[in-house]
Amino acid sequence: QVQVVESGVGLVQSGGSLRLCCTASGNIGDIVVIGWYRQAPGKQRELVANVTRPGNLNFADSVKGRFTLARGNAENRVHLQMNSLKSEDTAVYYCYVHLLDSREYWGQGTQVTVSS
Repeated sequence: QVQVVESGVGLVQSGGSLRLCCTASGNIGDIVVIGWYRQAPGKQRELVANVTRPGNLNFADSVKGRFTLARGNAENRVHLQMNSLKSEDTAVYYCYVHLLDSREYWGQGTQVTVSS
């Protein structure tokens, strides 16, 4: 059984910062990709940032220069540091894990609200 657990739900003012954490546990084997997606009301789910097994980082254009992604002490954990938050960053943020054997898992989602 695999669990993907997110933490860091928050309400911040525009220009503020927030940190989200994601930990994958259980029968995960090797992680190929781990990262974050988000979905705003009425919009499709979109990639925010991820890191691949070799350590390549990918960011959505909308968050480049504002968000950073770092691995925790273990490869099954990542932290998304969100700075200079804007109202358009308001969304439910989901952690995503893609494993070497092609299994994929999503977290339950955590709400981020940025007030203007």
